[in-house]
Amino acid sequence: MHRLRGKIALFLAAIFFVAHSSHAQDDEVSFEMNLSKEKLGINERLRVEFTMNKDGDNFTPPPFEGFKVVMGPSQSISSSWINGKRTFSKTYSYILVPTARGNFTINQATIEIGGETYKTLSKTVEVTAAVDKPSDQKTVDDVADESLHLVAEVSKGNPYLNEAVTVIYKLYVSPNISVTNYRPLDNPKYNNFWSQEIPVTKHTAQNGTYEGKPYRYVILKRMVLYPQKAGQLEIEPLSLEIFVDVPTNRRDFFGGRIYTQTSKTVSAGRRTINVKQLPESGKPANFGGAVGDFEFSVTASKTQLNASESLQAVVEVSGKGNLKLFQLPEPELPSSLEVYEPEYEENIQTYTSGMEGKVSNNYTIVPSFRGKYPIPSIPFSYFNPNTGKYVTLNSEEINIEVLEGPTSASSNAITGTPSNQQLVVPTGKQFHFIKLSPNLSPIGVNYFFGSNTFYLLLFAPLLLIPIAIFSFKKREAIARDVEGNKVKQANKLAKKYLSTAKKELGNKEAFYVALEKGLHNYLKAKLKIETSEFSKEKITSILQDKKIDTKDVEGFIALLKSCEMARYSPFSDVQMQNDYDKASEVISNLDKQL
Repeated sequence: MHRLRGKIALFLAAIFFVAHSSHAQDDEVSFEMNLSKEKLGINERLRVEFTMNKDGDNFTPPPFEGFKVVMGPSQSISSSWINGKRTFSKTYSYILVPTARGNFTINQATIEIGGETYKTLSKTVEVTAAVDKPSDQKTVDDVADESLHLVAEVSKGNPYLNEAVTVIYKLYVSPNISVTNYRPLDNPKYNNFWSQEIPVTKHTAQNGTYEGKPYRYVILKRMVLYPQKAGQLEIEPLSLEIFVDVPTNRRDFFGGRIYTQTSKTVSAGRRTINVKQLPESGKPANFGGAVGDFEFSVTASKTQLNASESLQAVVEVSGKGNLKLFQLPEPELPSSLEVYEPEYEENIQTYTSGMEGKVSNNYTIVPSFRGKYPIPSIPFSYFNPNTGKYVTLNSEEINIEVLEGPTSASSNAITGTPSNQQLVVPTGKQFHFIKLSPNLSPIGVNYFFGSNTFYLLLFAPLLLIPIAIFSFKKREAIARDVEGNKVKQANKLAKKYLSTAKKELGNKEAFYVALEKGLHNYLKAKLKIETSEFSKEKITSILQDKKIDTKDVEGFIALLKSCEMARYSPFSDVQMQNDYDKASEVISNLDKQL
């Protein structure tokens, strides 16, 4: 017994050790350097690959002493799920040609993964005299690697805070190959930037040069960034999978060159920009974060009006800069003016140079009293990155004159007239002449008896008698139509129980679930039993006992069968509509007989 327990304990321990070892191997980081060969002629090429099983940062290759890099680094990423297990592989590839004969050491490469630094092992390569037939001619992937380059062009590497920076992603393609399509693999997130993309509506190839060689290039993406933080900010790389046609050395039957399609992963690489803080020297007290080149104004829709009328005061900033990223200054208005919350408006276009347009706050102002009200000049300050200086603009003062309206108590006090003082009437205007022709008219007296209202109220009951007789006969005729009433009631009942199914027409599963439930709910309401627990044979027996017409019983059972078959068979919208109409007919027929 003790031996058996000991064997079971050893078996469980072995299983735990294997599982733990397997889990530890899954979490183990692998970073290796692989060489296409360890011995080559001076006229041959060497392919060096650095492969890792987890993604990392700050990859640093060795100096490759004794070799010249003719291509690279090129990236390739492989990620897949097999039986619930994720496999990942990322490779940096270089193509080297030796510069001299001898033994050379390719030193360690480093990378940071999960906060730890990993290094590859050094390897030695022997370079011999030239060989007659080099065994490593360029492959299709080699040609694609050295013919594709994704470049991120940054307009400014040292901008001010909130100054526009444009990033243009260009794909350079050698004339030797042809690009057929592409798809993004990893889009930058532009952390610590306010960003807006300028759509590229048409990919037009243009001629250019890359590292002194003729290339064609296409603009794939344009971004305008406004840094929101000072210091060293990183622009994450854009990675794309490019599908290309590469010519081979083979020819077809007619002598034409044969092309091979392949896909390559290209990356624009990380870019770092140094964002300068705005200077403290000369910064105005009212500075609100505007950076650019602007114009400022405060305007009123009118300067003369009456009390209780309204006018519009517009505070507007126009020009070029971070128009969406600062607040407009607020006007200082007299307290006797009623001011509503402003309506914000903007008309901004974004170009590769940044935002241009205007923003404004529209204030609605309503004066209550007569008088003159000044809208004082208000300042607006911004920083101009071109000159490196702050600029302050002041609006013009606006005087609002209210011509007609009541006079406020405060205005009386200002003018020196007490509010309770009686007005003095000038001499000669105390009395007016008596009018000899007063144009007076007699006051009319209206009597109820004999008026139109009197006769209308007198004969109205007599007019209502024929209307009441007609309504009574109409209701009596409707009541006699017993069969018609039953049909109407049955149709209402059918709509009640099939309303959910009607909403789901076109959605097969939901429709037939609702239809089956509606049929059972109808029988439950009429028979006072749970028919959903019965088989179709039991339901048939119950309906036959109720003397239901055989045709209607068969129609009801056929609908239940359709609901069951719908779970396993495709049903068209037309068939669903037919089943819905059939269910309405069956419920109406059953209701007439139950």
